[in-house]
Order: sequence, then structure tokens, then C-alpha cells
Amino acid sequence: MKAKASTVAQKLLNLYRQEHVIFGGWSAVNQVFIDEADADVIRALRELPTGKNLIRHIENLRSGKTPMNTIERELLPYGGMMAETIATVPLTADEWTELESGINSFTTDQDGLNEIQQLNVVKKFGDQWLVAIRAALSERPDLLEKWSVINKTYRAYYLWKVASDMLNQPLSERARAQLQVDMPEYETYLPMFGAAGTELLEKLRSFISTMKPIDDTENDGLDF
Repeated sequence: MKAKASTVAQKLLNLYRQEHVIFGGWSAVNQVFIDEADADVIRALRELPTGKNLIRHIENLRSGKTPMNTIERELLPYGGMMAETIATVPLTADEWTELESGINSFTTDQDGLNEIQQLNVVKKFGDQWLVAIRAALSERPDLLEKWSVINKTYRAYYLWKVASDMLNQPLSERARAQLQVDMPEYETYLPMFGAAGTELLEKLRSFISTMKPIDDTENDGLDF
């Protein structure tokens, strides 16, 4: 299996699993599947967990059986559980006011994330808040686009913490292998932190190649 094909395969599988938090939903990720899933990538997907379901979905898209803005229910990741969100419950007028104000005043840093997560309309959805609010905003494209920035910010800080914790733990072959699988996401999000993110990304790459302990670095906010 070629390294490039396996990397692309993992990237596509990550998109498949995370469609519920990606701006544009299936319309966006399905086009990526069509464009990037060549024969080598398809072979690589067969070796990955749930990869065969994604292959079937790609085949359905290419045959025209499945429209480009959807997926067959039986092929939904996580058995469709992520698509069935409590966000279908309508928001009250006060909740809409609070949510819109919070989104419009959001800043792409940890303080901004903390303020969003303290909104009552966000806290009511518990751990599902990212998915729930995205679903609630489905008919408000003006706010949905801004929400995608919040989602990216949350994901970036999450991956920053995971990477930092990883580099401060005893190194293992298992951790190195997992990092190799997840590297496309780190390469997408860590540069949002500017020079500090680029430095941390280089440390992760060094982690893969050398397995030597590496210290963490500080960060202040994202470069959007």
C-alpha cells in the first residue's frame, strides 16, 4: 500500500465520520470523495475500519444511485446516530437572540470558545452542542457560515491539546501509529495557530520520525 494512498484514505474516512460538523455537509464531502478516491485509495480504504461502507457510498455516488447531497441511510456513519440530533427542537425567540448575539461576537481564541459554551442555548445541548447548533442553524446560512468558524476553532484547540498531551507522555509505537493516521487533521488545523502551530506540527513530524521526547510550546490564539 502506498503511503500517499493510505494518507488520503484516512483523510476521506475522517471526512465521512465527521460530516455532521463540516460546513456544507454531504454536498461538500461527497465531492471530495469523488475527486480523490482513485483505485489505490479504494484499496487502502478496504483495510480501514468502516472503510468498506465508505467504498459502497463512493460507488453509489459514481453510479448516480445516490445524489451528491445525501447518503443511503444504511451507510450513515455511527449507524446514523449523529444525524438524529435533539437540535430538531425549535429554539425560542430568546434563545435565537442569545445565540445570534454570541455567534456575531465570537473571537477565534480560547476565551471566545468559553463564552460560546457558556450560552444557555448552547449548554442545553450538553456534549452534542456543536452538532445540535449546526442543525438548528440549517435555515440560517448567514449564521451557519459563522458557526463553521466556531467549529474549526473548537477542533483546532482540541487537536492542540491532544498533540501537546501526546508529546508530554512516554512515547510508544502505538501513539506514533495513531499520529500517522491523524496527521492530515493536524496539518489542517495546527497552522491556524501561526508560527506556534507550525512549530508544534514540526514536533509531531519529529515524533513520528525520531520517537524522541519533545517539549510543548505556548499559544495565544488562531490566525484566521
